[in-house]
Amino acid sequence: MSKPKGFEKPTGFRDYTPHVVSKLRMIERNVLECMERWGYRQIITPTIEYYDTVGVASSTSDRKLFKLLNSRGTTLVLRSDLTAPIARVVSSMLKDEALPLRLSYHANVFRSIEEEAGREAEFFQTGVELVGDDSPEADAEVVALAIASLQAAGVSSFKIAMGHMGFLNGLLEEVIPGQTAEQEQLKEGLLGRDYVGYRQSIEALHLESKQKQQLEAILRLRGGKEICTHAGELSSSVEAAESIAHLCAVFEVLEAYGVSEHVLIDLTMIGDFSYYTGMTFEGYAAELGSPVCSGGRYDNLLQQFGRALPATGFALKTNRIIDGVHGISIEEKKPVRIEYSPERRAEALAEAARLRSLGQNVVTSLLDDKRPKAVASGTDAKQAEQVIIYGSKQGGQ
Repeated sequence: MSKPKGFEKPTGFRDYTPHVVSKLRMIERNVLECMERWGYRQIITPTIEYYDTVGVASSTSDRKLFKLLNSRGTTLVLRSDLTAPIARVVSSMLKDEALPLRLSYHANVFRSIEEEAGREAEFFQTGVELVGDDSPEADAEVVALAIASLQAAGVSSFKIAMGHMGFLNGLLEEVIPGQTAEQEQLKEGLLGRDYVGYRQSIEALHLESKQKQQLEAILRLRGGKEICTHAGELSSSVEAAESIAHLCAVFEVLEAYGVSEHVLIDLTMIGDFSYYTGMTFEGYAAELGSPVCSGGRYDNLLQQFGRALPATGFALKTNRIIDGVHGISIEEKKPVRIEYSPERRAEALAEAARLRSLGQNVVTSLLDDKRPKAVASGTDAKQAEQVIIYGSKQGGQ
């Protein structure tokens, strides 16, 4: 393997230029302030966790985890999401706090990838976890907050697709009971949006006509509140009925929030089926075909850390918003430029300090005809809001 050149970096990682960082920080600040207004407190967890705890509990497949060894030979991982680390903290340091807990975060996460164009191994997530409430009100709250957060991030045109894991589980167990491998294959097709493959998997089961129709009908269960009725007619499973009742109760709460126009019910939406246990959702911006946020209910995660509590939450895919959504524009704030001669240095730097205390950006440079102009100026006059000169060059200030 050849030695990397000095300007190269590992595949999947990127540099953020000042303009992009400004946009990232504005989105981060706006969204976290939005979440704070909803009662969510920010939490920070380590970049590195133990593989045997957070790594195993994560929703990320094992092959996508960045693993490393410490000096004692213990396997560690770079965090691949924030939900599992927060579950660890909730089950330990926050175990005595009153429920429900409302926590927010903004952090970089890491997922190992194959070398494919456009795939990132490090990216940012901004999200929340609502722990200790299993009601439709809680699920509706995180969806409504996701909508508010997308708007705070500058995403003006989007749709939230909302489904429920329990409905699909109940339907599959009703139609092909006990056939775990076949059920997982069908779920894989829905998870990957491979509807051709999903139909092929149905054909391979050699079912009766009615059973085939039941499984194929789920592909048409996308729309508004009327889907609640259609879904109820599709399955007689108790689990499916309870799930659709919960989902439709969530939709009613979203109507009360006044945000239901952003939401459609999509019962092919199952999220990561090894992770989510109930309501799941994804948000799609008009400019992008891939989701800009995702979330749902994961009631089994915290018990892996010794505290069985229901939980729900979501994360914004901040990098996709930065790169693909044009809602937030950053206007560069030009600094004041102060140039000074050596004998007036103290006076000029005092003025710079005064202006900075008032919130003004200020750059300073020494007036010196012996220095190259590019070095002496520092900031070109066209890049400065105002130029102030302290020195004999132009007879003073």
